[in-house]
Amino acid sequence: MKTLRGNIWLILGILLLSGLHSHAQEETEGIEFVMNLSKDKLGLNERLRVDFTMNKDGDNFKPPEFENFRVVMGPSQSISSSWVNGKRSFSKTYSYILVPTSRGNFTINQATIEIDGQTYKTTPQQVEVTAAVDKPNDQKTVDDVADESLHLVAEVSKGNPYLNEAVTVVYKLYVSPNISVTNYRPLDNPTYNNFWSQDIPVTKHTAQNGTYEGKPYRYVVLKRVVLYPQKAGKLDIEPLSLEIFVDVPTNRRDFFGGRIYTSTSKTVSAGRRTINVKPLPEAGKPENFSGAVGDFDFSVTTSKTQLNASESLQAIVEVSGKGNLKLFQLPEPELPSSLEVYDPEYDEDIRTYSSGMEGKVSNNYTIVPSFRGKYPIPSISFSYFNPETGSYRTIDSEEINIEVIEGPSSGSATTTNPAANKQLVVPTGEQFHFIHLDPNLAPIEVNRFFGSRLFFLLLLAPLLLIPIAIFAFKKREAIASDVVGNKIKKANRLARKYLSTAKKELGNKEAFYVALEKGLHNYLKAKLHIETSEFSKDKITGILSEKKVEKTDIDGFIGLLTSCEMARYSPFSNVQMQQDYEKASEVISNLDKQL
Repeated sequence: MKTLRGNIWLILGILLLSGLHSHAQEETEGIEFVMNLSKDKLGLNERLRVDFTMNKDGDNFKPPEFENFRVVMGPSQSISSSWVNGKRSFSKTYSYILVPTSRGNFTINQATIEIDGQTYKTTPQQVEVTAAVDKPNDQKTVDDVADESLHLVAEVSKGNPYLNEAVTVVYKLYVSPNISVTNYRPLDNPTYNNFWSQDIPVTKHTAQNGTYEGKPYRYVVLKRVVLYPQKAGKLDIEPLSLEIFVDVPTNRRDFFGGRIYTSTSKTVSAGRRTINVKPLPEAGKPENFSGAVGDFDFSVTTSKTQLNASESLQAIVEVSGKGNLKLFQLPEPELPSSLEVYDPEYDEDIRTYSSGMEGKVSNNYTIVPSFRGKYPIPSISFSYFNPETGSYRTIDSEEINIEVIEGPSSGSATTTNPAANKQLVVPTGEQFHFIHLDPNLAPIEVNRFFGSRLFFLLLLAPLLLIPIAIFAFKKREAIASDVVGNKIKKANRLARKYLSTAKKELGNKEAFYVALEKGLHNYLKAKLHIETSEFSKDKITGILSEKKVEKTDIDGFIGLLTSCEMARYSPFSNVQMQQDYEKASEVISNLDKQL
């Protein structure tokens, strides 16, 4: 009987231990530790809520680093516990509110925690951060006051412009009187794809009174830019995003009763704007139209109309007015072949206002006649499109006659009327008065040449010229074999032709990169005969690839255009400008060999 009772207790003990072990195993297997995101895709101006939830309490919770995000709130804890039908339910959550610092695809890495002596990890999750959205759906935080008091607005002058017509975008920051702005920094500058852009520097941020959505605000102008659309149809103007640092009042008071402020930051965006660009009408388009859009005057002038042979004169082809002055090609004069004409020097005097570019551009031709005669410079036509009237206009210059008074004559010289230069000889009876009847002749002394100093000098001269000739030959051979030097000389010639204005502006960032971009575009225009409206990077890459240009040279050209765009928003040193100029000379030289 005693043995039986002992066996029963043994069996009960085994069953009890087995049940406890099974229960513990079930508890271990039922532990969960997960990460939940409020969204997996958000704009740069939106916020992301990240929750780390567990169904059993633990220790040593370690969140991830949150790379490419900034924590604006957290961690905050929430615990819930309940009994339902004798069964306990438990939940504990660590919450964070994050704001992205840049666009891209990012990973929220795993968090860890220790529960019952074991380490549990969450699964990493992907988040896509896009450009700022018009209506962000943010989580409410302690920064809500700042959110409601800051607004970045992009004011567009025209929503339906013509191709290459100026569109002005003004970025205004509206600030409620309840808060104060201490500083700001750009987060995402728009690239203005399919636009030619020109910044208007804002030298002073002056606060002005205004209204936003019917409420009183103060505003400052942060940025002005003039855009010239290079493509017809609907074009998007990417938003400008800024991080604004502000002081927000709290409900607390200091010792003297003054309101205590707390510092925070907020990401604001101007929102994406869309404009509908109208193509230029085909009806009435002149054959010589090169893309000029605006209101212009045109003239051709010369520094003189009378000169001697071997003297020079200047012929200036000039367009002045208001419009896309940097985005079209000046017409070229048709000059007589007997005149020696040098490559023109490009000059511009352009100022950019909120309404667009104003000023003048010109080509200065140096002309040198070789023979006397009369040479006409025919009339030149310049055509442009006026967006105000919606029509084309053509301006013809006046014909200019150049008269070369003194110099050698040439039967091939181009004159207006060769017969007009002949004069009728009228006999006067004294036509032979210059003949002397009494010559008063005297004997000439005979000088011996053989044996004279001149004789021996001429005899020894060839011997002296031999070493000079050898030296000159070797020098010429060395120059011809200097492949690198010849390449440099060719690059310098091309650089002087297409990059002369950029070289003059070295040290002046804005003017230099504008001139550099213009020079690169002019080179492609001359080589590929394409219109200004086709100047997109993709178009350039495609055309150069079809011409079988090496990829390294294509990348170099596109890289220079990118530097020109980035220079508007980033600081560039004099060293960088010099390097870009030399790179441009090299790229033009390489392209010239392949096109």
